[in-house]
Amino acid sequence: MTISETEALSSPERPRAAVRPPRPSSKPNGQWKIDGTAPLNGNEEWKQEGGGLDVRERIESTYAQGGFASIDPTDLHGRFRWWGLYTQRKPGIDGGRTATLSPEELEDEYFMLRVRIDGGQLTTEQLRVIAGISTEFGRDTADITDRQNIQLHWIRVEDVPEIWRRLEGVGLQTTEACGDVPRVILGSPVAGIAADELIDPTPQIDEITERFIGDESLANLPRKFKSAITGHPSQDVVHEINDVAFVAVEHPELGVGYDLWVGGALSTTPRLGERLGVFVRPDQVADAWHGVAQIFRDYGYRRLRNKARLKFLLAEWGVEKFRQVLQDEYLGAALPDGPAPAKPKTHGDHVGVHRQKDGRFYIGVTPIVGRVSGPILTKLADVIEAHGSTRLRTTPHQKLVILDVPEESVEPLIADLDALGLQARPSLLRRGTIACTGIEFCKLAIVETKVNATAAVLDLEERLKGFDLPHPISLHVNGCPNSCARIQTADIGLKGQLVMIDGEQVPGYQVHLGGGLASQDRDEPGLGRTVRGLKVAADGIADYVDRVVRRFLDERDAAADETFAQWAHRADEEALQ
Repeated sequence: MTISETEALSSPERPRAAVRPPRPSSKPNGQWKIDGTAPLNGNEEWKQEGGGLDVRERIESTYAQGGFASIDPTDLHGRFRWWGLYTQRKPGIDGGRTATLSPEELEDEYFMLRVRIDGGQLTTEQLRVIAGISTEFGRDTADITDRQNIQLHWIRVEDVPEIWRRLEGVGLQTTEACGDVPRVILGSPVAGIAADELIDPTPQIDEITERFIGDESLANLPRKFKSAITGHPSQDVVHEINDVAFVAVEHPELGVGYDLWVGGALSTTPRLGERLGVFVRPDQVADAWHGVAQIFRDYGYRRLRNKARLKFLLAEWGVEKFRQVLQDEYLGAALPDGPAPAKPKTHGDHVGVHRQKDGRFYIGVTPIVGRVSGPILTKLADVIEAHGSTRLRTTPHQKLVILDVPEESVEPLIADLDALGLQARPSLLRRGTIACTGIEFCKLAIVETKVNATAAVLDLEERLKGFDLPHPISLHVNGCPNSCARIQTADIGLKGQLVMIDGEQVPGYQVHLGGGLASQDRDEPGLGRTVRGLKVAADGIADYVDRVVRRFLDERDAAADETFAQWAHRADEEALQ
């Protein structure tokens, strides 16, 4: 049983209280090492009857020939996810019907396809292939996600084998991009090139993906398993909200390695991850990652899917037991105690112009809410190559980072990127805004997100022109309560729901204020607060943000360099309306 979401999000000092383990019960929780592997629900049954990885052969040999109507329902609504495929929402179904219709009634005969990009690392050759698939098969759709993936829409099952052929021909994949598996591994977007990084995590990311992605022994986890690794002191991979994360630290005796975090996740019951207090050498990272993944597989709760995340197990066990089980049962050796990461001194979105360790530059740019398209990505590849680079990265903040730019090309490239809507010097509101897929394509959504967020940003840039914001203000817009856009960790987080405005039920958002993760602007990560009765209509985002930002600027303690989050937690409810 959990405490209420409102209580959880209004208590920034106790973010981990948002998750409680299940109460002791006569019923088993489906923990394989305790209760045995007999499936306790339908989802676990079909996963044991036939694994998600097995469906690829049927997609290629049967469904691509027979079309959507030929797809087995269990494959369609289950195993397809193991290969990055979800049916998308049928156009024209309003958010009020999301909870009342079945998946079959909500879904269209087209798919979202998620291209897995571990560490966010891309070449212009790979970018061209993704762009070509978007244009030829996806009606030009392409969204950069806050998990460093690229998502395409309007994909037909008939075209999936050819899409796989093209992606795999340039070293990309959709394997385990969705499903109850190890999802994409977030990595520092400036890995290997930043002048101030402690260590390049690319070898660790590569080892994990090569050894374990597509491994049948990890292809039936209780639910999704999210990972992050960074060697950069800005802690640029939102490590506190991943199931497992490695953050670079320098041990006074053992040198540079990683601090290990476990048990973070948001959704409707948010919980920030915790340090195990151990130091992990670079050559131990893959085995430590594998150990945590196996703990989740063997001890994670499977009976109830709303409890089937690692955060619930950590809430039951605590850090000390988790560390002991990891060492004794999965590593066979103790890990040394290690230091905590230092507070970041720079922003982790990498927007702007920065010098690389080799003297060249990287440039972080901001597509509004991650929305791009096939034609834009094709032009982006052309522009990057024209200025002497062939590498770029996606980020966990729906941004892009262009690498290896010669100094003489920096300003010309910025001008060309700006012409594509990719700004290297965006407004602080544009820079801090992200949005999930929303009702346009998502079957879980209640409210539109990307269109509303984009309109709000453009409006706010005009309204607040001339105002001197002291730092980026993050605005995260989500179409439902599941927090794909990380609403609880934003300065201003908007959770999609139906709201009452002037006595009428309309699409809108519940407001969360003052959340944030590791950054130069806050000492500790924390979840946002909610204000009773504070709702915003879907078309009222700009009005609300304009109002609350102006109040912040009027009331903030400038002498103390007070941030929006600090002000939001101390302000009276009336000031936040």
